Amino acid sequence: MFNNGRYFYAVFMCHLSIEKALKGLYSHVHNQVPPKTHNLLYLLTQIGKRPSPELERFITKLNTASVATRYPDDLAKIQADYTAKVTRELMTKSKEVLQWVKTQF
Repeated sequence: MFNNGRYFYAVFMCHLSIEKALKGLYSHVHNQVPPKTHNLLYLLTQIGKRPSPELERFITKLNTASVATRYPDDLAKIQADYTAKVTRELMTKSKEVLQWVKTQF
């Protein structure tokens, strides 16, 4: 998606990948099916683990971005906000969060 300039959707996939990773961690920690939610911060709270403050700030930012990508009122404006540079930075940070989640198993 990124390579084809579909930055808005690449950001959505960043959120989705972290959501699924956190749900996997939730399942590992609690030995039960995770709650039906897209809220990354809620999942972190329920898991009881916290990443570094830097990663937590990023997760907060991505969590907010996800609401806009899932329920866009002004799709054109939102798409304009996600340039190649912004999206690349979000993708890089998302990889860091995924690495952190892996260390929690």
